[in-house]
Amino acid sequence: MRLLRYGASGLLIELPSSASVTAAYRALRAAAADGRLPGIVELVPAARTVLVEAAAGARVPVDLVRGLISEDPAGEPGEGADPDSGERPTEVVIPVHYDGADLELVARTAELSVAEVIELHSSAEYTVAFCGFSPGFGYLTGLPEPLRQARLADSRPSVPAGSVGLAGEFTGVYPRSSPGGWRLLGHTDEVMFDPAANPPAKLAPGARVRFEPVD
Repeated sequence: MRLLRYGASGLLIELPSSASVTAAYRALRAAAADGRLPGIVELVPAARTVLVEAAAGARVPVDLVRGLISEDPAGEPGEGADPDSGERPTEVVIPVHYDGADLELVARTAELSVAEVIELHSSAEYTVAFCGFSPGFGYLTGLPEPLRQARLADSRPSVPAGSVGLAGEFTGVYPRSSPGGWRLLGHTDEVMFDPAANPPAKLAPGARVRFEPVD
């Protein structure tokens, strides 16, 4: 773990894994909520970092942050409530039609049947590690090991909104039509991002996610 000053009022925490990012984000969010980490205006998790931003004119207390993270440096995503807060992560259930263009490719690569791929993907519990790429796109950890496969060699120029895919250790849902190279397992009819909604994004860091097969 490395802690680096980031601008006048930020602190960038570099971590070794997505699991440790999730654990750090949850610990810091709980501490900010209950007053143990005062003056924090924003926490931004990413693939291997968490950005902590203090109010203008303030500085993030490095030693306090280090201590909060070190309490559970190797926590796993999806372990339950945020420590000390009594808060349970939001659970989002996403219905999925498993009819994706790469479903059979994923099955062949994993040496599984299509039915086994669907069972593996839909029976796992996921955690939104961070959001990025496009508004509302959540990177979900918890993907079963046989489904952890490389991106496609060539990205598609357009992936339809609602497409459910996987790449590397992550799975996720394309919130709107965009280019993309993830292997597509299916699609959902759920609206993942709506600028007029409150909140606009269906997924937020720390939320739990389950996929439910539908015809």
